[in-house]
Amino acid sequence: MPFSVATWNINSVRLRMSLVERFLREHQPDVLCLQETKCPDDLFPYEAFHALGYAHIAVSGQKGYHGVATISRRPLDGVERKGFCNIVDCRHLSAVVPVGVRRLRIHNFYVPAGGDEPDPAINPKFAHKLGFLEEMKAILADTGDGCSSMLLGDLNIAPLETDVWSHKQLLKVVSHTPVETEGLEFVRHIGGWSDLIRHHITPEQKVFTWWSYRARDWDLSDRGRRLDHIWGSPDLETDLASVTVLREARGWERPSDHVPVIAHFNL
Repeated sequence: MPFSVATWNINSVRLRMSLVERFLREHQPDVLCLQETKCPDDLFPYEAFHALGYAHIAVSGQKGYHGVATISRRPLDGVERKGFCNIVDCRHLSAVVPVGVRRLRIHNFYVPAGGDEPDPAINPKFAHKLGFLEEMKAILADTGDGCSSMLLGDLNIAPLETDVWSHKQLLKVVSHTPVETEGLEFVRHIGGWSDLIRHHITPEQKVFTWWSYRARDWDLSDRGRRLDHIWGSPDLETDLASVTVLREARGWERPSDHVPVIAHFNL
């Protein structure tokens, strides 16, 4: 059974709803996980999604900041919203989706960006990011309930050398510092997760999902980073058919600085 899941940091769902509608019409994923929706739950554009055939929606939002939403053609069961670091913000949402005879738990994450200075002693935002990673270790691929699992979203870290335009120049830049890249890889390993993007696209190839608004010509300079990730429980590796990074979406009118990433499965 063909099945697809997409992740996209939309950078305000109401501001960019026309782009979301275009994406859903053209690519029709079964499930779309959005991050940085910047929208309280009561103002979320439910009707626009319903009109496109996405009847099942779980949201965790707040005004002007953060926020995650999981939009699905299939029922969403067991919806949970987990808090991190004793801070009230909306950065996690999980739900279970039926796929044929299987059940798939999907964790939708928006990891803190961490500010500009990679020193937790002087930058509380960076300290928050490292603390968030520490608590993410509790999110396991195998919870013993028979569900396959996915963890995806804007994790705000580019772990591999080929996940950034210049490894050497970004070693001291937040999102690619060793404490972050090693920390994220440890979260993945201890949780038993497979990096499905890199399972399909070899680590030798550069892959970017984010290009800064500051670039005069983002496409020409191509100074990107892979900040958006799709992880899965190991049993999903054999079912993974392909991964699509929709680079062209960065060139759409009034775009997000992130682009959608889609994982296609035969389940």
